[in-house]
Amino acid sequence: MITAEDMAKVLENYDLKKIAIGTLGSHSSLNIFKGAKEEGFRTVCVCKEKDAIMYQKFPLADELIIVKDFTELLGEELQEKLRRLNVVLIPHGSFTAYLSTDQLQNKLNVPMFGNRELLHWEADRKQQEEWLHKAGLRLPATFKSPDEIDRLTIVKLPGAKGGKGYFLCNSPSAFYRKFTEMVARRLLTEEDIDKVHLQEYALGVNVYPSYFSSIIKNDVELLAMDRRYESAVDSIGKIPASQQLEIDVNPTYTVVGNFPIVLRESLLPEIMRMGDNVHKKARELAPPGIIGPFCLETVITDDLKIFTFEISARIVAGTNVGIGTSPYAYLRYGENVYMGRRIAMEIKEAIKVNRLNEIAV
Repeated sequence: MITAEDMAKVLENYDLKKIAIGTLGSHSSLNIFKGAKEEGFRTVCVCKEKDAIMYQKFPLADELIIVKDFTELLGEELQEKLRRLNVVLIPHGSFTAYLSTDQLQNKLNVPMFGNRELLHWEADRKQQEEWLHKAGLRLPATFKSPDEIDRLTIVKLPGAKGGKGYFLCNSPSAFYRKFTEMVARRLLTEEDIDKVHLQEYALGVNVYPSYFSSIIKNDVELLAMDRRYESAVDSIGKIPASQQLEIDVNPTYTVVGNFPIVLRESLLPEIMRMGDNVHKKARELAPPGIIGPFCLETVITDDLKIFTFEISARIVAGTNVGIGTSPYAYLRYGENVYMGRRIAMEIKEAIKVNRLNEIAV
């Protein structure tokens, strides 16, 4: 396993005056690159050919490295090039979607802004649940088997899948019928039946608070808030109920975008305590705890109870809604601070106080 000590040795060969910020060309890369540029860093993008147009239209990447597949990041040739460019990688959802957390822990010999072990906890639903329970958060019930389902339940896959193939059911028979349909639609495979996570569907508003855990300041900051726009479930309301019944529609939850949201102020103290508690528990589970961005995926019910159903231990795409305009970042820092820039600010400060080896691991 690659350790913090291994990455400290790599950083010894870096020119700290020429640190570059790099990531995969996907997910929240524009957010990350814009923030890096505003803090004076060079930027390096590992990108697929079909996506290069994005960095031509938004010229935020100083260097484009074209790959056929993101798994090339695990090869020594590309890693050596990144090290020569003094790159610190910023993980986002595409890292865990296209690469396994075992690969990130064992084969990625480039300094990364974030705790690799916690990315592994994020990818494992059972470990996630343990982490959140120990942090004292309120969680929906879960089921070990489809045969246990006795209430409205959401069926999920592990990892950063963007809601693809998720569906609702309220009984074992409904589960097997809808699972078969999802396989027929090629949104799931037969093998996924042993991987699905079955979680009680808490009825309420989905809210995604994003935090920044600063190792340098020893603080957890609330920086952003969003809701997801999901297809096809968010469009089903356009179909009259009688016709929904006629066509027996089975919507899924593929995320196509995000909305900004500002919570009523009375909810903020609990939201802030939740972030603090999750980070405190992370310090015990995987020292030094969360490095940089993380997000709690929550549901707020009509009696204002907050249920947490998932955690992302890295930047989430929902923070893209706050580029240049995040109200929570504004309340703390003033104008034009958002998650991508906050990441760059932390790296810049770590270089200044000679602590880069504590956050680029």
